[in-house]
Amino acid sequence: MCMSRISPTMEGFRVVFRRPLLTLAEITWRWAVGATATALFFFGLLEYLSTLPVSRGEMLFLRSRQPYLIGQAILHILRGSLSRAVLSLLVATLLVTLVWTVAGSLGRIATLRAMLEYFRGRLAQGISAPHEGTRAGEATERGSPFSPLLFLHVLRAVLLLAGVLGFVGAIVLAGLVSPDAHPHPGLAFLVFVPIAGLVWLFWSALNWMLSLAAVFVVRDGDDWLEAIAAAMVLFRQRTGAVLAVSSWVGVAHLVAFVAATTVVSMPLGFIPLVPWRLAVLAMIFITLLYFALADWLYMARLAGYVCITEMTDEMFAPLPPPIAPAPTRLQTSIDREELILSDVPHLAIETSA
Repeated sequence: MCMSRISPTMEGFRVVFRRPLLTLAEITWRWAVGATATALFFFGLLEYLSTLPVSRGEMLFLRSRQPYLIGQAILHILRGSLSRAVLSLLVATLLVTLVWTVAGSLGRIATLRAMLEYFRGRLAQGISAPHEGTRAGEATERGSPFSPLLFLHVLRAVLLLAGVLGFVGAIVLAGLVSPDAHPHPGLAFLVFVPIAGLVWLFWSALNWMLSLAAVFVVRDGDDWLEAIAAAMVLFRQRTGAVLAVSSWVGVAHLVAFVAATTVVSMPLGFIPLVPWRLAVLAMIFITLLYFALADWLYMARLAGYVCITEMTDEMFAPLPPPIAPAPTRLQTSIDREELILSDVPHLAIETSA
Protein backbone atom coordinates (compact mmCIF):
# COMPACT_ATOMS: atom_id res chain seq x y z
CA MET A 1 0.00 0.00 0.00
CA CYS A 2 1.42 3.35 -1.00
CA MET A 3 0.94 5.84 1.83
CA SER A 4 1.11 8.88 -0.41
CA ARG A 5 -2.06 7.72 -2.10
CA ILE A 6 -4.15 7.78 1.10
CA SER A 7 -7.32 9.86 0.85
CA PRO A 8 -8.54 11.00 4.29
CA THR A 9 -12.06 11.41 2.92
CA MET A 10 -12.20 7.83 1.64
CA GLU A 11 -10.60 6.56 4.84
CA GLY A 12 -13.26 8.34 6.87
CA PHE A 13 -16.08 6.71 4.92
CA ARG A 14 -14.25 3.36 5.04
CA VAL A 15 -14.02 3.33 8.82
CA VAL A 16 -17.72 4.08 9.32
CA PHE A 17 -18.54 1.26 6.90
CA ARG A 18 -16.22 -1.20 8.64
CA ARG A 19 -17.01 -0.07 12.19
CA PRO A 20 -20.79 0.49 12.35
CA LEU A 21 -20.63 0.43 16.15
CA LEU A 22 -18.97 3.85 16.05
CA THR A 23 -22.04 5.37 14.42
CA LEU A 24 -24.28 3.40 16.75
CA ALA A 25 -22.45 4.83 19.77
CA GLU A 26 -22.77 8.35 18.38
CA ILE A 27 -26.47 7.90 17.69
CA THR A 28 -27.03 6.42 21.15
CA TRP A 29 -25.76 9.37 23.15
CA ARG A 30 -27.11 12.01 20.77
CA TRP A 31 -30.58 10.53 20.59
CA ALA A 32 -30.64 9.89 24.33
CA VAL A 33 -30.04 13.58 24.95
CA GLY A 34 -32.56 14.55 22.26
CA ALA A 35 -35.21 12.21 23.67
CA THR A 36 -34.61 13.60 27.16
CA ALA A 37 -34.96 17.17 25.93
CA THR A 38 -38.12 16.37 23.92
CA ALA A 39 -39.77 14.51 26.81
CA LEU A 40 -38.86 17.28 29.24
CA PHE A 41 -40.26 19.93 26.91
CA PHE A 42 -43.63 18.25 26.35
CA PHE A 43 -43.96 17.24 29.99
CA GLY A 44 -43.25 20.80 31.12
CA LEU A 45 -45.65 22.20 28.50
CA LEU A 46 -48.48 19.94 29.61
CA GLU A 47 -47.86 20.72 33.26
CA TYR A 48 -47.77 24.43 32.52
CA LEU A 49 -51.01 24.31 30.53
CA SER A 50 -52.73 22.34 33.29
CA THR A 51 -52.00 25.14 35.78
CA LEU A 52 -53.61 27.86 33.68
CA PRO A 53 -57.11 28.84 34.84
CA VAL A 54 -59.65 29.22 32.02
CA SER A 55 -62.87 31.12 32.71
CA ARG A 56 -66.19 30.60 30.96
CA GLY A 57 -65.77 33.78 28.95
CA GLU A 58 -62.32 32.70 27.71
CA MET A 59 -63.69 29.29 26.82
CA LEU A 60 -66.46 30.98 24.87
CA PHE A 61 -63.91 33.00 22.92
CA LEU A 62 -61.84 29.88 22.21
CA ARG A 63 -64.90 28.11 20.80
CA SER A 64 -65.92 31.04 18.63
CA ARG A 65 -63.55 30.00 15.79
CA GLN A 66 -62.70 33.66 15.25
CA PRO A 67 -58.92 34.26 15.06
CA TYR A 68 -59.08 37.63 16.79
CA LEU A 69 -61.21 36.37 19.69
CA ILE A 70 -59.07 33.25 20.07
CA GLY A 71 -55.90 35.36 20.18
CA GLN A 72 -57.36 37.67 22.81
CA ALA A 73 -58.42 34.71 24.93
CA ILE A 74 -54.96 33.14 24.74
CA LEU A 75 -53.29 36.41 25.72
CA HIS A 76 -55.64 36.80 28.68
CA ILE A 77 -54.98 33.22 29.80
CA LEU A 78 -51.20 33.60 29.61
CA ARG A 79 -51.19 36.99 31.32
CA GLY A 80 -49.20 36.92 34.55
CA SER A 81 -47.90 33.36 34.13
CA LEU A 82 -45.56 33.73 31.17
CA SER A 83 -42.63 34.69 33.41
CA ARG A 84 -42.92 31.38 35.26
CA ALA A 85 -42.91 29.51 31.97
CA VAL A 86 -39.78 31.33 30.79
CA LEU A 87 -38.02 30.61 34.10
CA SER A 88 -38.94 26.92 33.88
CA LEU A 89 -37.69 26.81 30.30
CA LEU A 90 -34.35 28.31 31.32
CA VAL A 91 -33.92 25.76 34.12
CA ALA A 92 -34.79 22.90 31.76
CA THR A 93 -32.33 24.23 29.17
CA LEU A 94 -29.53 24.32 31.76
CA LEU A 95 -30.27 20.74 32.82
CA VAL A 96 -30.35 19.49 29.23
CA THR A 97 -27.09 21.32 28.51
CA LEU A 98 -25.48 19.61 31.52
CA VAL A 99 -26.64 16.20 30.28
CA TRP A 100 -25.37 17.01 26.78
CA THR A 101 -21.91 18.03 27.99
CA VAL A 102 -21.44 14.89 30.10
CA ALA A 103 -22.86 12.48 27.51
CA GLY A 104 -20.98 14.18 24.68
CA SER A 105 -17.67 14.00 26.52
CA LEU A 106 -18.03 10.31 27.33
CA GLY A 107 -19.22 9.47 23.82
CA ARG A 108 -16.39 11.41 22.20
CA ILE A 109 -13.78 9.60 24.29
CA ALA A 110 -15.13 6.20 23.21
CA THR A 111 -15.42 7.02 19.49
CA LEU A 112 -12.09 8.83 19.16
CA ARG A 113 -10.13 6.11 20.94
CA ALA A 114 -11.63 3.50 18.61
CA MET A 115 -10.75 5.62 15.56
CA LEU A 116 -7.19 6.21 16.74
CA GLU A 117 -6.67 2.50 17.29
CA TYR A 118 -8.05 1.74 13.83
CA PHE A 119 -5.92 4.27 11.96
CA ARG A 120 -2.72 3.52 13.85
CA GLY A 121 -3.07 -0.12 12.95
CA ARG A 122 -4.00 0.61 9.35
CA LEU A 123 -1.31 3.20 8.68
CA ALA A 124 1.37 1.11 10.38
CA GLN A 125 0.89 -1.61 7.76
CA GLY A 126 2.58 0.47 5.08
CA ILE A 127 5.56 1.85 7.01
CA SER A 128 8.46 0.27 8.82
CA ALA A 129 8.75 2.67 11.75
CA PRO A 130 6.16 4.41 13.92
CA HIS A 131 4.94 7.55 12.21
CA GLU A 132 5.63 10.93 13.69
CA GLY A 133 2.97 12.71 15.66
CA THR A 134 1.58 9.56 17.27
CA ARG A 135 2.11 9.70 20.96
CA ALA A 136 0.42 6.55 22.08
CA GLY A 137 -0.03 6.30 25.79
CA GLU A 138 0.71 9.95 26.47
CA ALA A 139 -2.95 10.74 27.00
CA THR A 140 -3.20 8.19 29.79
CA GLU A 141 0.00 9.47 31.37
CA ARG A 142 -1.22 13.08 31.45
CA GLY A 143 -4.59 12.22 32.95
CA SER A 144 -8.15 11.61 31.87
CA PRO A 145 -9.42 13.58 28.86
CA PHE A 146 -12.88 13.90 30.41
CA SER A 147 -12.35 17.29 32.09
CA PRO A 148 -10.92 19.07 28.98
CA LEU A 149 -13.66 17.59 26.81
CA LEU A 150 -16.27 18.71 29.31
CA PHE A 151 -14.89 22.25 29.20
CA LEU A 152 -14.87 22.21 25.38
CA HIS A 153 -18.53 21.20 25.36
CA VAL A 154 -19.33 23.99 27.81
CA LEU A 155 -17.58 26.43 25.48
CA ARG A 156 -19.68 25.15 22.58
CA ALA A 157 -22.86 25.66 24.62
CA VAL A 158 -21.80 29.20 25.51
CA LEU A 159 -20.97 29.82 21.87
CA LEU A 160 -24.44 28.62 20.85
CA LEU A 161 -25.99 31.04 23.35
CA ALA A 162 -23.86 33.85 21.94
CA GLY A 163 -25.03 32.93 18.42
CA VAL A 164 -28.69 33.04 19.48
CA LEU A 165 -28.14 36.44 21.10
CA GLY A 166 -26.43 37.60 17.91
CA PHE A 167 -29.49 36.64 15.84
CA VAL A 168 -31.74 38.42 18.32
CA GLY A 169 -29.53 41.49 18.04
CA ALA A 170 -29.82 41.35 14.25
CA ILE A 171 -33.61 41.27 14.55
CA VAL A 172 -33.55 44.23 16.96
CA LEU A 173 -31.33 46.28 14.65
CA ALA A 174 -33.55 45.46 11.70
CA GLY A 175 -36.54 46.65 13.72
CA LEU A 176 -34.82 49.93 14.60
CA VAL A 177 -34.29 50.87 10.95
CA SER A 178 -37.90 49.95 10.13
CA PRO A 179 -40.18 51.32 12.90
CA ASP A 180 -43.93 50.89 12.80
CA ALA A 181 -44.44 54.60 12.09
CA HIS A 182 -42.17 54.56 9.03
CA PRO A 183 -41.73 50.95 7.87
CA HIS A 184 -38.90 50.12 5.49
CA PRO A 185 -39.01 46.34 4.98
CA GLY A 186 -36.38 46.37 2.26
CA LEU A 187 -33.90 48.26 4.43
CA ALA A 188 -34.66 45.99 7.36
CA PHE A 189 -33.93 42.97 5.18
CA LEU A 190 -30.64 44.47 4.01
CA VAL A 191 -29.61 45.10 7.61
CA PHE A 192 -30.69 41.71 8.98
CA VAL A 193 -29.19 39.41 6.34
CA PRO A 194 -25.52 40.57 6.53
CA ILE A 195 -25.50 40.65 10.34
CA ALA A 196 -27.17 37.25 10.61
CA GLY A 197 -24.77 35.86 8.00
CA LEU A 198 -21.73 37.10 9.93
CA VAL A 199 -23.12 35.66 13.17
CA TRP A 200 -23.67 32.29 11.52
CA LEU A 201 -20.21 32.36 9.92
CA PHE A 202 -18.37 33.12 13.16
CA TRP A 203 -20.45 30.62 15.11
CA SER A 204 -19.93 27.79 12.61
CA ALA A 205 -16.17 28.43 12.35
CA LEU A 206 -15.60 28.56 16.12
CA ASN A 207 -17.88 25.59 16.76
CA TRP A 208 -15.99 23.59 14.13
CA MET A 209 -12.68 24.50 15.73
CA LEU A 210 -13.86 23.41 19.19
CA SER A 211 -15.18 20.10 17.83
CA LEU A 212 -11.85 19.47 16.07
CA ALA A 213 -9.93 20.26 19.27
CA ALA A 214 -11.56 17.24 20.92
CA VAL A 215 -9.40 15.00 18.70
CA PHE A 216 -6.19 16.31 20.29
CA VAL A 217 -7.57 16.02 23.81
CA VAL A 218 -8.07 12.28 23.34
CA ARG A 219 -5.08 11.73 21.02
CA ASP A 220 -2.36 13.63 22.88
CA GLY A 221 -3.83 14.29 26.31
CA ASP A 222 -3.80 18.08 25.79
CA ASP A 223 -5.83 20.44 27.90
CA TRP A 224 -8.56 22.50 26.26
CA LEU A 225 -6.32 25.45 25.39
CA GLU A 226 -3.51 23.30 23.95
CA ALA A 227 -6.08 21.31 21.98
CA ILE A 228 -7.51 24.46 20.40
CA ALA A 229 -4.01 25.62 19.47
CA ALA A 230 -3.22 22.18 17.99
CA ALA A 231 -6.43 22.30 15.93
CA MET A 232 -5.46 25.69 14.52
CA VAL A 233 -1.98 24.39 13.67
CA LEU A 234 -3.46 21.37 11.91
CA PHE A 235 -5.73 23.57 9.83
CA ARG A 236 -2.82 25.82 8.86
CA GLN A 237 -0.51 22.93 7.92
CA ARG A 238 -3.09 20.63 6.32
CA THR A 239 -5.54 23.15 4.89
CA GLY A 240 -6.13 21.28 1.66
CA ALA A 241 -6.80 17.92 3.29
CA VAL A 242 -9.06 19.38 5.97
CA LEU A 243 -11.08 21.38 3.44
CA ALA A 244 -11.36 18.33 1.19
CA VAL A 245 -12.86 16.23 3.99
CA SER A 246 -15.21 19.03 5.06
CA SER A 247 -16.28 19.81 1.49
CA TRP A 248 -17.06 16.26 0.39
CA VAL A 249 -18.93 15.41 3.57
CA GLY A 250 -20.72 18.76 3.40
CA VAL A 251 -21.88 18.06 -0.16
CA ALA A 252 -23.12 14.62 0.90
CA HIS A 253 -24.96 16.18 3.84
CA LEU A 254 -26.56 18.79 1.58
CA VAL A 255 -27.76 16.09 -0.82
CA ALA A 256 -29.18 14.10 2.09
CA PHE A 257 -30.95 17.18 3.45
CA VAL A 258 -32.52 18.06 0.09
CA ALA A 259 -33.62 14.44 -0.43
CA ALA A 260 -35.07 14.17 3.08
CA THR A 261 -36.89 17.49 2.71
CA THR A 262 -38.41 16.32 -0.57
CA VAL A 263 -39.41 12.92 0.75
CA VAL A 264 -40.80 14.19 4.06
CA SER A 265 -43.21 16.48 2.19
CA MET A 266 -44.72 13.58 0.24
CA PRO A 267 -46.92 12.26 3.11
CA LEU A 268 -48.62 15.67 3.22
CA GLY A 269 -50.16 14.95 -0.18
CA PHE A 270 -51.69 11.71 1.14
CA ILE A 271 -53.44 13.29 4.13
CA PRO A 272 -56.81 13.47 2.30
CA LEU A 273 -56.46 9.77 1.42
CA VAL A 274 -54.98 8.24 4.58
CA PRO A 275 -55.45 8.98 8.28
CA TRP A 276 -53.48 12.04 9.40
CA ARG A 277 -51.84 10.06 12.20
CA LEU A 278 -50.33 7.68 9.65
CA ALA A 279 -48.97 10.61 7.63
CA VAL A 280 -47.45 12.17 10.76
CA LEU A 281 -45.81 8.86 11.71
CA ALA A 282 -44.35 8.58 8.21
CA MET A 283 -42.92 12.10 8.47
CA ILE A 284 -41.41 11.34 11.87
CA PHE A 285 -39.87 8.12 10.55
CA ILE A 286 -38.29 9.89 7.57
CA THR A 287 -36.98 12.63 9.85
CA LEU A 288 -35.36 10.08 12.15
CA LEU A 289 -33.74 8.40 9.16
CA TYR A 290 -32.28 11.73 8.13
CA PHE A 291 -30.94 12.34 11.64
CA ALA A 292 -29.30 8.91 11.62
CA LEU A 293 -27.71 9.62 8.23
CA ALA A 294 -26.51 13.02 9.47
CA ASP A 295 -24.83 11.36 12.47
CA TRP A 296 -23.24 8.81 10.13
CA LEU A 297 -21.83 11.58 7.95
CA TYR A 298 -20.57 13.43 11.02
CA MET A 299 -18.65 10.33 12.10
CA ALA A 300 -17.19 10.00 8.59
CA ARG A 301 -15.96 13.60 8.76
CA LEU A 302 -14.52 13.12 12.23
CA ALA A 303 -12.76 9.95 11.08
CA GLY A 304 -11.28 11.87 8.16
CA TYR A 305 -9.83 14.44 10.57
CA VAL A 306 -8.37 11.68 12.74
CA CYS A 307 -6.77 10.15 9.65
CA ILE A 308 -5.17 13.51 8.82
CA THR A 309 -3.69 13.82 12.32
CA GLU A 310 -2.18 10.33 12.10
CA MET A 311 -0.58 10.78 8.67
CA THR A 312 3.02 11.91 8.36
CA ASP A 313 4.45 14.51 6.00
CA GLU A 314 5.73 11.76 3.70
CA MET A 315 2.19 10.48 3.25
CA PHE A 316 1.06 13.88 1.99
CA ALA A 317 3.98 14.21 -0.44
CA PRO A 318 2.92 13.93 -4.08
CA LEU A 319 3.96 10.90 -6.04
CA PRO A 320 7.12 11.36 -8.12
CA PRO A 321 6.44 11.58 -11.83
CA PRO A 322 6.90 8.29 -13.67
CA ILE A 323 10.28 7.87 -15.30
CA ALA A 324 9.84 7.56 -19.03
CA PRO A 325 11.99 4.89 -20.75
CA ALA A 326 14.89 6.18 -22.75
CA PRO A 327 13.90 6.53 -26.40
CA THR A 328 15.54 4.11 -28.78
CA ARG A 329 17.81 5.86 -31.21
CA LEU A 330 16.94 5.15 -34.81
CA GLN A 331 19.86 4.42 -37.09
CA THR A 332 19.69 6.76 -40.02
CA SER A 333 23.03 5.87 -41.61
CA ILE A 334 23.95 2.76 -43.62
CA ASP A 335 26.47 0.33 -42.22
CA ARG A 336 28.75 -0.26 -45.19
CA GLU A 337 30.37 -3.31 -43.57
CA GLU A 338 27.07 -5.20 -43.24
CA LEU A 339 26.58 -7.85 -45.94
CA ILE A 340 23.61 -7.57 -48.25
CA LEU A 341 22.11 -10.18 -50.54
CA SER A 342 24.07 -9.06 -53.54
CA ASP A 343 27.35 -9.41 -51.63
CA VAL A 344 26.80 -13.05 -50.60
CA PRO A 345 28.85 -15.25 -53.07
CA HIS A 346 27.11 -18.02 -55.04
CA LEU A 347 23.66 -16.90 -53.73
CA ALA A 348 22.16 -16.70 -57.22
CA ILE A 349 23.46 -20.19 -58.16
CA GLU A 350 22.07 -21.77 -55.00
CA THR A 351 18.72 -20.09 -55.49
CA SER A 352 18.38 -21.27 -59.10
CA ALA A 353 19.41 -24.75 -58.16
